[in-house]
Amino acid sequence: MTGGQHLTARISDAFWRHPRLLLAVLLTPPLIWLGVIYIGSLLALLVQSFFSIDEFSGLINYQFTLKTYAELLRPSNFDIILRTTLMAASVTIVAAVIAFPIAYYAARYAKGRMKAFFYLGVMLPLWSSYLVKVYAWKLILAKEGILNWAVDGVGASAALNAVLALPVIGGSSLSVSYIGTFLVFLYVWLPFMILPMQAALERVPVNLLEASGDLGGRPSQTLRHVILPLALPGIIAGSIFTFSLTLGDYIIPQIVGSSRRFIGQAVYAHQGTAGNIPLAAAFAVVPIVIMAIYLWVAKRKGAFDAL
Repeated sequence: MTGGQHLTARISDAFWRHPRLLLAVLLTPPLIWLGVIYIGSLLALLVQSFFSIDEFSGLINYQFTLKTYAELLRPSNFDIILRTTLMAASVTIVAAVIAFPIAYYAARYAKGRMKAFFYLGVMLPLWSSYLVKVYAWKLILAKEGILNWAVDGVGASAALNAVLALPVIGGSSLSVSYIGTFLVFLYVWLPFMILPMQAALERVPVNLLEASGDLGGRPSQTLRHVILPLALPGIIAGSIFTFSLTLGDYIIPQIVGSSRRFIGQAVYAHQGTAGNIPLAAAFAVVPIVIMAIYLWVAKRKGAFDAL
């Protein structure tokens, strides 16, 4: 046995005798990477949010203060937070309503080629470029786009114009309205709601559904008392994806929608052209806090008990 082979044998023997040593060797590099790159960047972001901008010189004042967080309560900034949160909540709720029947059919009835077609149909949009999808939707929703052409074709242009005339959510066309922004958000993040929900419904035992029917339970009762509680972990997982991704996205509202900002756009603007890094960091902390509160409430409600 050569010297190298002897050393390898001794290391292998040491790992076999001390499995915790092997675990430490395997986990230390990714933990260092996670601590430095991910947690370190979050801590740096949090620290910067406690700085402020000198209004006279425009330079960062490196003294800890809550002044920057107080700026979030200004009407213009608070409107951005409220607007983004309402949009994320709306996208999440509608995505759950749309995703549930699709996921339930795939979990209970789709077999063989139909199940393969389901996975292909859900995942195919994820394989294309994010920007290509958003710009394609901008063309679809434009005043000269195919959607307006289809609406005119069925004689519903008056109804569409009435919807676009609504204050706040309307606009001159769908591509420059909150309705258009909502539709694009819903399309882009819907697969992230369908797949966890379908996986959770796959784990619902069929005998429980049969037992509910044998005991006289109506389909609505079975849905409310058996299926939904057991599928709740998947619904929660999907909602975490759709809600958090909508909260932080700045590309979709930049391309499709009105000039009113969302949180992601505010972060981009303040750390870019405005040069207000502390306010950008404070805005970036807002989605983290919202998601922490959401996860805490979900845990208190027992949503993760079945995970």
